[in-house]
Amino acid sequence: MPTGKTTKRAIAPSVPFRASVHLRSDAEIAAYIEEMLADGDARAVPIALRTVAEAVGGMGALAEKTGLSRETLYRTLSASGNPRLDTLALILEAFGLRLSVRPAPKPRRAEHRASHS
Repeated sequence: MPTGKTTKRAIAPSVPFRASVHLRSDAEIAAYIEEMLADGDARAVPIALRTVAEAVGGMGALAEKTGLSRETLYRTLSASGNPRLDTLALILEAFGLRLSVRPAPKPRRAEHRASHS
């Protein structure tokens, strides 16, 4: 005989999202960094690079590949870090990547005209 009470299933404890566990290939890493750069927020650069470092073996492995000290990498890739271009190039090279430049997409004419009307 039903009592009118319901039993709720226990909710599994939440686990923080870690992007680094989803970066499994060179193509995924390149796409992640490319999207981060396309966003245009320079503050995201060190955080994204730190995430990739976690995905490819941590700061110790990155220090070995770049020749930079772990302390330098932690400071450079902190939330307030601002990697210099030469440091950025070293880190990207360690990830098997390099910087490149390409033209930005131009706005479509209809959008351009609408914004000036």
